Amino acid sequence: MPSSAPSAPVPLGEHEPRPDPQGLTSNPDPSQNAPTDVDYTPHPEKSIKIPPEREAIVKAITNLYSGSASKDDMEVYAEKSVYDDPWSFCDTRYKIAGQWYGIPKLFASTRTLATEIVSSTPTTLVWKQAQEYTPKLLHWSKTVNSLITCTLDEEGKVVYHKDQWNHKDYSHEGLGKVLKTMNGDYLTGVTRPPKEL
Repeated sequence: MPSSAPSAPVPLGEHEPRPDPQGLTSNPDPSQNAPTDVDYTPHPEKSIKIPPEREAIVKAITNLYSGSASKDDMEVYAEKSVYDDPWSFCDTRYKIAGQWYGIPKLFASTRTLATEIVSSTPTTLVWKQAQEYTPKLLHWSKTVNSLITCTLDEEGKVVYHKDQWNHKDYSHEGLGKVLKTMNGDYLTGVTRPPKEL
């Protein structure tokens, strides 16, 4: 069943980050890049320094990627916030929780192997991330390298979390957008995160 939680207006426009994957991630040595001139493999030794409050944001989100399904970690998001990846589009914190609370149900383990902070401005935080996923029903692991971009509000809460697996940005059009939105709308009925989120 769809969530009964009220849906927030989707904060696109000024809140949606539009990162430049090539500019943020490409290496001077083209042989180290993908054919699309991006390198999403994190190199922690190249990570730029960020203040402790920004480190706490990265920590909370990598905890969620790693299956914490924690209310405390979910507090990193504003109540009206967006999560946007190749499979899902969620436009409230409760719907975002539906994604993260599904991780322990689907995976025997998932862990963040490495991160690299590539940009930090007053309103955005961008990092490369390597995440290893091991499904419950299979005995193999797969590592996904991605570019994580978060837009932050004046209180330092995440209002837009974009997870890109390749160089292409999301169009928010057509069947793909419809399916992503349906996933975001319906998954809470399966994963059942706490209503107070």
